[in-house]
Amino acid sequence: MHLIRAVITALLSVLFLNGCQLAVSAAPADEQIAALHALFDDAWERRLRENPTFASNLGDLRWNDQWGDASLEAIEARHRATEGELERLRGISRDTLPPAERLNYDLFEQRLANDVAAHRYRDFLMPISQRGGVQTLHNMTETLRLDTTRHYEDWLARLASVDTLIDQNIALMRAGIEEGRVRPRVIMERVPSQLAAHLVNTPDESPFFKPFERYPDGVPAPDRARLTAAARETIADTVIPAYRRLAQFFNEEYLPATRTTVGAWDLPEGREYYGHRARVFTTTSLTPDEIHEIGVAEVERIRAQMMEVIEAVGFERGFDAFLDHLRTDPQFYFDDGDELLTAYRAMSKRIDPLMVQLFGRLPRMPYGVRPIPMDIAPDTTTAYYSRPAADGSRAGNYYVNIYRPEVRPKYEMMALSLHEAVPGHHLQIALAQELGDLPNFRRYGGFTAFSEGWGLYAEYLGEELGLYDDPYDKFGQLTYEMWRAVRLVVDTGMHHKGWTRERAIEFFMANAAKSEADIINEIDRYIANPGQALAYKIGELKLKELRRRAEQRLGDRFDVRAFHDAVLENGAVPLDVLERHIDAWIEERASA
Repeated sequence: MHLIRAVITALLSVLFLNGCQLAVSAAPADEQIAALHALFDDAWERRLRENPTFASNLGDLRWNDQWGDASLEAIEARHRATEGELERLRGISRDTLPPAERLNYDLFEQRLANDVAAHRYRDFLMPISQRGGVQTLHNMTETLRLDTTRHYEDWLARLASVDTLIDQNIALMRAGIEEGRVRPRVIMERVPSQLAAHLVNTPDESPFFKPFERYPDGVPAPDRARLTAAARETIADTVIPAYRRLAQFFNEEYLPATRTTVGAWDLPEGREYYGHRARVFTTTSLTPDEIHEIGVAEVERIRAQMMEVIEAVGFERGFDAFLDHLRTDPQFYFDDGDELLTAYRAMSKRIDPLMVQLFGRLPRMPYGVRPIPMDIAPDTTTAYYSRPAADGSRAGNYYVNIYRPEVRPKYEMMALSLHEAVPGHHLQIALAQELGDLPNFRRYGGFTAFSEGWGLYAEYLGEELGLYDDPYDKFGQLTYEMWRAVRLVVDTGMHHKGWTRERAIEFFMANAAKSEADIINEIDRYIANPGQALAYKIGELKLKELRRRAEQRLGDRFDVRAFHDAVLENGAVPLDVLERHIDAWIEERASA
């Protein structure tokens, strides 16, 4: 009996000591988790503070009266701060963290390391393109909250300091000229007309005056006259003179110094720069040459599918003639921009109710369909998406280009709506923002290969939903898939292989039914933003591969709604992280 008591006492002592050891060993893990999230919070706060317009867009109005500091000194300080955050992160013991926190650690480290590596290529010396820059600041009011007197006063404060921001941009571009880091002339020749919109004779003609033409109910009548008078004074004394300086510099100094070539290869360390961007945008180790070959193979595959549709509609004059038929036959186009917008809105209403067939979880936040502002419509793409405000004060918006409706084909509208709204960008981004257990850098950020790959995969889902019942709509979907395959070829062609702009346009025209105006705008977009266009097709191919894997492994137990929920439940992550997650999900379902 005494022996039994002694054994029990010994066992209890061991258990007690092990428990103490577990408690002691758990403490460092808790401390590391706390240190990690403190870093996330500090870095997020810095990002908002240093990017006031981003903060405003999210609904955080603490810096709503400021622009970001675009001086070289501030850029260098931000780079040093990012290096410091990376060093601080690596001082945290990753091995002591639980799996979910290790993922947070890895994603944050990848983002910081990418930013640090990008700094050496100094593309911040090219702050303006035909798609945006200080010449389009006035378009902020499309998404900026202007509901109260305070909001208008904040906007006036921003206008009063726009001259500083413009002068900083001029300084960056002058440094770019000295270092040979300038944009291609062919795209920058679009900018003078954008600047001309600001070279007005009276403040009332300025694009910045538009918010003061009509006030919301939240601005009391006695404040309106004061705000309007202040706007006229600020625009006349500060805004217009600043844009005159910018226009003079741009037309007389910058434009003559731009490059006659279009590829990133012609920048200092250009091929390394493009290789870096290819890795960042695709979240893979694929080389530009490998990506180019993937694109060539995809073009051939999709073209064969297109030929099947052409034969199905009884067109007998061949591929090139069919593309010409689609580009020129009036039956495929609207005559009026308002009719085009109405059709887009009706199409979205047709798609929305079908989402329950493919998803178990849908976002609470709605979206709207709005026209792209006419001052930028001629130089931008067919459509784009704008995320909701983080505070719920603004819904997501699907912006469509109704400029020149005679070049906006009806047959591409379905695929475009699926991509930009639901089940594409709005569904994915709004859901990510609602993942309250994730750090902010994951809820409001992400990786392009995932988000754009999802958008392209969403176009493919239209087939399952029966939305391509018209063969021309199906051809439109194939045209959009072909468009992304062509991107792999022309983006790597121009930026890595030395293709001319003309060769890229010809290749695009020969393989996709998009209008020539759209194709030229697209090619110029790729010229302005090397590597970004690679993300779409690479991401879509991985998503389709993972779905095939799940279907084959699970057979009758495959549930498409559960699969999609699993893909989206971590927000936008690198493709290798997504693959590991889905592989684990497949095995869990298979063994259940």
